[in-house]
Amino acid sequence: MKMQWCWRCKIEVPMLDDDEFEKAQLLYSEGLKNIKGNLNKRQKQFKNLLEFYFELTGYHESEPNAIMHHQISQYGPPCEDCGKPYRTPNAKFCAACGHKRD
Repeated sequence: MKMQWCWRCKIEVPMLDDDEFEKAQLLYSEGLKNIKGNLNKRQKQFKNLLEFYFELTGYHESEPNAIMHHQISQYGPPCEDCGKPYRTPNAKFCAACGHKRD
């Protein structure tokens, strides 16, 4: 786990490494099996995932879907100019500052 900028959330959040993310995916799948659509029920259905993320990161996430894009390897390295991560490992330029990747 490490703190990193998230393009969707527009803030720095705890990002999971691949092993942590694999466990989170399993818990997310469990929650999807019984989805009902109501937000309060959704938070109960994904309780194990939300608790796992909190125990691991100390960060209270209320949206289970957000955790599914908080994986370090989904992002590229930090931009050489501004320091925010490239949106993908293969990105050719930084969306934040426009720096062209070497």
